[in-house]
Amino acid sequence: MPTLPIYPYDAQVLREETKDIGAPSGELTQLIVDMFTTMHAAKGIGLAANQVGAGQSLFVVDLSPMEGYEDSKPLVMINPEITDMWGDDIPIEEGCLSVPNVREEILRPEMLHIRYRDANFEAQELEADAFLARVIQHEYDHLQGIFFTDYLRGFRKRLVIPVLKKIKHGEADVDYAMAVDPVLVD
Repeated sequence: MPTLPIYPYDAQVLREETKDIGAPSGELTQLIVDMFTTMHAAKGIGLAANQVGAGQSLFVVDLSPMEGYEDSKPLVMINPEITDMWGDDIPIEEGCLSVPNVREEILRPEMLHIRYRDANFEAQELEADAFLARVIQHEYDHLQGIFFTDYLRGFRKRLVIPVLKKIKHGEADVDYAMAVDPVLVD
């Protein structure tokens, strides 16, 4: 089970909308296993396929390392579609394996409904709230080419721009493998 390199902020593969997966395969199963291995090694709780260079509509979530979620089961969401979001917009600090060492408070709806296929390619539906809804929205955004930092405005955005530029140029201080996007390297 290899650990895959994680693509940095603004890598081309992260800004492109992902493609739906048509059918299960051995390669898909291996990608899922490798994504969980990579996410756990990087001490993350969510990882989208495009973060490891695969332009497929897939993400994995495992909240069990978080206090209060120790009994939660890992989730695989293939071809996810958020069909509804509701409730108050809740501010919570977010971070991202592709945007290391940056944490910012982001507003997101507190509840959602999502349709997806699981690791066995079975159709599923889920209503999520609280922290799980937050993580699903974050990973779903990745599949649309959106970063949590895209929600920042004004002074908050200006504060993170120098850090984002360093990340884009491979100057992130992390203890996991970061990919080098040839498009970003001059």
